[in-house]
Amino acid sequence: MAGLSCGIVGLPNVGKSTLFNALTSIAAEASNYPFCTIDPNVGIVDVLDPRLQVLSDLSKSKKLIYASMQFVDIAGLVAGAHKGEGLGNKFLANIRETDAIVQVVRCFDCDDIVHVSGSVDPIRDIEVINLELVLADLQTCENVLGKLEKQARGNKDALPEIEALKKVRDHLNEEKLVRALELNDDERVFVRKYQFLTDKKALYIANVSEDDLPEMNNKYVEQVREYAVKEGSIFIPVCAKVEEEISQLVPDERPEFLESLGLHQSGLERLIKASFEMLGLITYLTTGEVETRAWTIKKGSLATEAAGKIHTDIQKGFIRAEVVAYDDMVEYEGRVGARDAGKARSEGKEYVVKDGDVILFLHN
Repeated sequence: MAGLSCGIVGLPNVGKSTLFNALTSIAAEASNYPFCTIDPNVGIVDVLDPRLQVLSDLSKSKKLIYASMQFVDIAGLVAGAHKGEGLGNKFLANIRETDAIVQVVRCFDCDDIVHVSGSVDPIRDIEVINLELVLADLQTCENVLGKLEKQARGNKDALPEIEALKKVRDHLNEEKLVRALELNDDERVFVRKYQFLTDKKALYIANVSEDDLPEMNNKYVEQVREYAVKEGSIFIPVCAKVEEEISQLVPDERPEFLESLGLHQSGLERLIKASFEMLGLITYLTTGEVETRAWTIKKGSLATEAAGKIHTDIQKGFIRAEVVAYDDMVEYEGRVGARDAGKARSEGKEYVVKDGDVILFLHN
């Protein structure tokens, strides 16, 4: 199971499938016409972390397991998708199951690639997609409210939930995103249950042309940056075409290719990093002769919750966690050396796990 799932959305012909191809080893069909991605393609990507290889070498592990991230490529949405235009509702249902939404926006001029609206205007494109998501949420909200109001006739317990959802409905009627609505903690619990599309965190990808490298900046990119900042969302510029070229190289050749373009990191690396930050995720590590592995958890997770990631039995039988910081593992050449140097700490259930902690769980 992938630790993190992002739905990739965007209008047709903005470079979405090209980017998806580059991000994953699955080749989605990328063509110069709308709706070439008919079923949601799903690709699972390893979150490459150099720390794992180092620990694996120290432990002489038989295998290495990276954290993973799942990308769901969702067919080009168009105006009217919530009513079933284009490929409509089926795809909106696919987005509902993801943790976050990555919206690809075209930020380059090119006469050879048709734009579904006839011209390049990234803010208009973002607003078309966001409006479709708002309208789909409005439908969901009204359906749920209808059911709850029937239940409430004989059961007053549903009233606080109804009031919270009415707030959401009024907000959506103003064509505003649920994530921009101020709710108290109780209301937030009610609203979260329904996985509203516009309540998910969003990351905007400005897709630029090769001519914009290495700065990846132009007037369109600036517009998207401003929009994202104002909304409190994350934004990254990427050249999908270059990402596709990178994906076809063997890993050893990639750094040199990036350097030749004046780039330090691939778009995939920047996207994964941004997604982890956006969703408040960190990675802790386990290492031994059998395997060295990365585990994705929420920032602020306690040692018992981290243990549960491996197996519920470890969580239930938790005695303590022996924690060594990654840097200390490297400096003292493994857990035994770290113990001898007094760098292995014994932590209880309430310990808050940090990114890069190398943990050994002791349990019944």
